Amino acid sequence: MHHAIPEMLGFLSNGSATKHLSRGIQAGLERPPIASLTKDATYNDGTESRWRAEPVRELLVEAMDRFESKRASADGWLAPRLHATLRLTRAEAAEMELWNYIALVVAPDYVVWRHKGTDVALPVRFSGPHYTQAFARLWWAAELFRNGEDYRPVEVACQVQDVLNTTMRLDVIDHRPTALAIIHILEDLIQNKTTHLGDHINALSSAVNTAGSTVVYDVLAPDLPADDDAVREWISEAEGMSSVPWDRLPDGPADGTITAGALHAIVPLFENLLAEAPRRKRPRHAAGDDGDTASA
Repeated sequence: MHHAIPEMLGFLSNGSATKHLSRGIQAGLERPPIASLTKDATYNDGTESRWRAEPVRELLVEAMDRFESKRASADGWLAPRLHATLRLTRAEAAEMELWNYIALVVAPDYVVWRHKGTDVALPVRFSGPHYTQAFARLWWAAELFRNGEDYRPVEVACQVQDVLNTTMRLDVIDHRPTALAIIHILEDLIQNKTTHLGDHINALSSAVNTAGSTVVYDVLAPDLPADDDAVREWISEAEGMSSVPWDRLPDGPADGTITAGALHAIVPLFENLLAEAPRRKRPRHAAGDDGDTASA
């Protein structure tokens, strides 16, 4: 069924989102009141291509078609492509109003499709913090775990839901060498067929965050200064650009890559932290890697 949407993306306040977010909408049994929502929303004065709603809608429809049988796997495909389609500054991406609008006006069906549990999608998937809201979590995963133009670390990060659910909450994750070192260790765990990956990531994230209160990671592995010009150039390229590629990764902003030397300086420390970190105790009958690709 065609989902009619406004031409441009808008901004919907938390109050308006909450007011209209009925249990029927969360369960996918009702359609949001688009007329009321668009009336409550505000819009940018300009007509920049990056604020067009249709490319976002097309991307989400493709994700639902591709990953119907394994919905959690949509995250790794969608995160870099959503990031490259919605070319935002970090300040713009921090505004919850944009994500509220996408969730309730542009793609409420995607939120239900991806996050519906026993009967409903949690309200925070429609309107919530950046590590739980259905679309903010993907955009920020791509922003925090990319290595400059290279989105490949993002694909690795999205293989384990605990990276998005837990690791992204940490303040230290804004330090790019720290973020990429965690993904480097995760990639090794995956290649070694380690079980219960979520337990390992939660333990590592907690240990890294705790140690970060006394260890200045930036001294061990200096981060590059923010290249705002590169980000602005990347955003300006959105004007008139074609849709992002679906069968290969797009390119992120060329704002600098973390060197192998920086990773080599910090990965051994994190490996030691993981080795010493306590794991969650499981009952003996527990089976499966419930933290790997869970739908949470």
